[in-house]
Amino acid sequence: MKKRDLKVVTIGGGSSYTPELVEGLIERRETLPVSELWLVDIEEGRKKLETIAALARRMVERAGAAIEVRTSLDRRRALEGADFVTAQIRVGGMAGRIADERIPLSHGMIGQETNGAGGLFLGLRTIPVILDIAADIESLCPGAWFINFSNPSGMVTEAVLRYSTNRRFIGLCNVPVGMKMAIAKVLEVEPSRVRIDQAGVNHMVFGLRTYLDGEDVSDRLVDILAERGDTISMNNVPPIPWVSDFSRALRVVPCPYLRFYVKRDEVLADLLAEFRKGETRAEVVQRLEAELFELYEDPALAVAPAQLEQRGGAYYSDAACDLIDSIYNDRRDIQTVNTQNRGAVPSLPFDSAAEVSCTITAGGPVPLALGELPVPAAGLVGQIKAFERQAAYAAVSGDYGAGLLALAMNPLSGSEAAAKRVFDELLEAHRRDLPRFWRDRA
Repeated sequence: MKKRDLKVVTIGGGSSYTPELVEGLIERRETLPVSELWLVDIEEGRKKLETIAALARRMVERAGAAIEVRTSLDRRRALEGADFVTAQIRVGGMAGRIADERIPLSHGMIGQETNGAGGLFLGLRTIPVILDIAADIESLCPGAWFINFSNPSGMVTEAVLRYSTNRRFIGLCNVPVGMKMAIAKVLEVEPSRVRIDQAGVNHMVFGLRTYLDGEDVSDRLVDILAERGDTISMNNVPPIPWVSDFSRALRVVPCPYLRFYVKRDEVLADLLAEFRKGETRAEVVQRLEAELFELYEDPALAVAPAQLEQRGGAYYSDAACDLIDSIYNDRRDIQTVNTQNRGAVPSLPFDSAAEVSCTITAGGPVPLALGELPVPAAGLVGQIKAFERQAAYAAVSGDYGAGLLALAMNPLSGSEAAAKRVFDELLEAHRRDLPRFWRDRA
């Protein structure tokens, strides 16, 4: 029996990532019958939205896929009758990201998109918008699954779990997939042969056990990584090698972001060197995006260009399409997502967001009970979770003290005084996009 056609809505449709999403839907058209793809953006993103939509239509036509690509600046109109909603928004745009990175670095503090002060302020700007979208979905398409890969994904998921009644929300990140791809490369095998039990929080997830064709190869993998100094990194994390004795003692595979905390001095020195040259990651990405949109405007282009891989979000859209496919077809495969912990990671609160391997069903993700995190990992994961919870409260309340406390709690802040200096400067820089923090201030 033919399953009914699906409507997918992408909030932030003018993103440079969207062609990869379109490609993923085209590749899965035999099992995922998407008939409508709505790309939604705001007025400031109109030109990019039109460029992306034109490319998406060329891609669909070239593939002979029966997908109608529609655009709208009216989110509520687009959401009516949706089956799946994805979000890939950046509140404040690339200028906001540049401020998130440059302002902390100007004070000698790590400036990074999703960690520390930059991650906090991206969360403060993003959470209220995502909560509004979640409310619209409940009102206009209550059966739809809301899949978010707007950063910071873990903090946003925490906020939705605590301050929204939408229970069909899943946070997604490309890091777990990237780790799997990197491990497959280290083992010199196809990624399909590798499975990793992953647990922690977003951007602080750990590969607890690794399986090759069902056989546990965790100890062998740790030894290989220790000998090589660890080759698992990503575009926005300086690839500083681990000390081999550290890797062996940890006995699990860390995500690349652990470097910001364990190698803070080396990472800060690397970022400051780039900062002084005007080469923060945000500025590099800004140039890459400009180059990508020049390519996208070419009427002869009808595929996602290879240059998109340099953008830094590799596997995001593949992960999103895999997740949608698995929910729709009740595949019951294992994927790592951000969802309510429900005891899967015992050291984290039951009702908090965890990034954990889950069985993906038609009813959503079911976390695997993977047991306790290793002691060295559990402490930092717990500290970051406390930061996320405090940050989520600050974003919803607009309380200055709550926001300052969140930053001071973060391991990358250094001191309360330094946190206040950076917090105040970022608050001023993002005044337009943080109305809750300014409504009661002179």
